[in-house]
Amino acid sequence: MGVYHAGSRAVQDRAGVRDRADHVGRSLGQTIKPVAAAFLEQQPLLIVAAADPGTGRVWASALTGAPGFMRAADPRRMSVHTADPLGARLRGRPVGTLALDPRTRRRMRLNGRLHPTPEGFTVDADQVFSNCPKYIQRRETYETVDRAPGTPRRLTRFGTEEADFIGAADTFFLATVHSAGADAGHRGGNPGFVRVTSPHELTWPDYAGNAMFLSLGNLHADPRAGLLFLDWETGTTLQLTGEARTGFGPDGTRTVRFILAEARWTPAALPLRWSAPEYSPANPDPAR
Repeated sequence: MGVYHAGSRAVQDRAGVRDRADHVGRSLGQTIKPVAAAFLEQQPLLIVAAADPGTGRVWASALTGAPGFMRAADPRRMSVHTADPLGARLRGRPVGTLALDPRTRRRMRLNGRLHPTPEGFTVDADQVFSNCPKYIQRRETYETVDRAPGTPRRLTRFGTEEADFIGAADTFFLATVHSAGADAGHRGGNPGFVRVTSPHELTWPDYAGNAMFLSLGNLHADPRAGLLFLDWETGTTLQLTGEARTGFGPDGTRTVRFILAEARWTPAALPLRWSAPEYSPANPDPAR
């Protein structure tokens, strides 16, 4: 079909879902449909995944703006009016983007190539698709608040504060790459579904999803990964970069183990404050 690379195919075959993946893969297109364009213009938050050309490390970043700061410039291009943290260094390079609306539990992914503009950047689309609302926590409202971001703090290990922050999370975003692209994925569950197992490691269960295995397929081909945790009330972000690998249990379960290389803790990084979550009814109990 030309939708999946060898890494995704390997994980699909391991899980026995190739036929289902082929069916779901037909939803991937290269154009931004009118309904998707309208969705983009309503969102105040965009997740961007990319590899830093200088270090090779993969990061997930959060960009914010008033609704309309991202829009479909045409059916094959998204325009974003704010700067990406990696800036002009990503010129012509692959990025993955994810627009997520907790109010409606909808999400849209657009993967392609980034080109800087005076106002921000554009992404020429290679893949455009939506995912089901599974594991997205509903947050009914948000407000924009006047915050001064704190000074980012660089870390190379998890301390008590970071471990507690991760353990309380019900959502994180996962950046992965492969030889010709990048992808920004969403992971959700009840608090406790991500566990810090050592000062340099954390794990999470890979819950059943759409069978495409884009993220795990990327990790099968290239273990570099970036994780983004955020506090939906205070705007604090914790960005992690390192490597992740998937373990397969005899009962068909999957667990991803992430090894930390570097972290960035930024207090009050985002000017958005969301209401308390209504957890997705699909979330498994993390204690099981």
